Amino acid sequence: MKYVDEYRDHELAKTIAGAIATEADPEKSYHFMEFCGGHTHAIFRYGVQDLIPQNVHFVHGPGCPVCVLPISRLDDAVELAERHGVILCTYGDMMRVPGTKQRSLIRAKADGADVRMVYSTLDALKIARENPERQVVFFAIGFETTTPPTAVAIKTAQAEGFKNFSVFCNHVLTPAAISHILESPEVRELGIVKIDGFLGPSHVSSVIGSQPYEFFAEEFQKPVVIAGFEPLDVMQSVLMLIRQVNEDRHEVENEYTRVVTEEGNLKAQALVSEVFELRKTFDWRGLGTVPYSALRIRDAYADFDAEKRFELSVKASREVKSCECPSILRGVKKPTDCKLFGTVCTPQNPIGTCMVSSEGACAAYWTYGRFREPKPLDAAE
Repeated sequence: MKYVDEYRDHELAKTIAGAIATEADPEKSYHFMEFCGGHTHAIFRYGVQDLIPQNVHFVHGPGCPVCVLPISRLDDAVELAERHGVILCTYGDMMRVPGTKQRSLIRAKADGADVRMVYSTLDALKIARENPERQVVFFAIGFETTTPPTAVAIKTAQAEGFKNFSVFCNHVLTPAAISHILESPEVRELGIVKIDGFLGPSHVSSVIGSQPYEFFAEEFQKPVVIAGFEPLDVMQSVLMLIRQVNEDRHEVENEYTRVVTEEGNLKAQALVSEVFELRKTFDWRGLGTVPYSALRIRDAYADFDAEKRFELSVKASREVKSCECPSILRGVKKPTDCKLFGTVCTPQNPIGTCMVSSEGACAAYWTYGRFREPKPLDAAE
């Protein structure tokens, strides 16, 4: 398959692995954060860690939108479905995410709430058309990648005069999260988390382009390489980062040139800007309150804002104390550092979001059997 098979070629993988082994200075230790959970799963699925030297480390970041959503927002969604009696539409990953007291949307559905899994915003609009007597709320989550479809849904609802459709908006922004991580005491002062460079997210970058990352490269002197999701994409991006570190460079490079451009998708950006505006603050699981890191619906589209249409109560939401998801999302710990991992917390009985989401780090460790540090291959192998 074009743009897939050639990026999984075994011989090319061995060639790139050999180059990484040659150029990685054995006297140095390299730590690269893959911000996107899709990269985490690609690394483990294809055994990328097994092909690189032991002194090249991956640090798992908060690039899983399901994982970083705070429990309070999930509790609000459950309240919309249970107390307000709406038809709540959401993507599949959100159904099983545990909220306060392990209350999830799928449990609310089992108790009689009308919660429906959809594959796109168009599905939610279709449900609203078919149920004109019911209020339909789309539980919108995700980074810049999934924001334009939500904007399309809101504009469509306005154009068609929908009276029973609204959006519970939880779209968050990648650059703000990266800045927050680099400014955290764990990185700047305590040195608990070491980051020498970033594997930039690919799908997000297809929308926002490569320009927003130039600030991190200049301000924090951290190289960024935008990487595709195939194994050779990741390996080539690691090689590019190693070269930047060795040469004491901190630039933004684009490995994923077949999709990502410098300016990004200008039409999608204009659409998002028309429908949404910045929130002053937003809470992220693991990161805490991050200023200007999320979007809300503009007043021009207020009729489709579920937060304005429905009165939501103030709740005392709380995490499971022994769950290490917040630390994993900051790169402080790995899934295997959590006492719950693989014991009480499994994909069948998830305690934390990192085990639920298809992009979660714990799910990656479990799915691909990464319960211990892999033994890397010699360059000759």
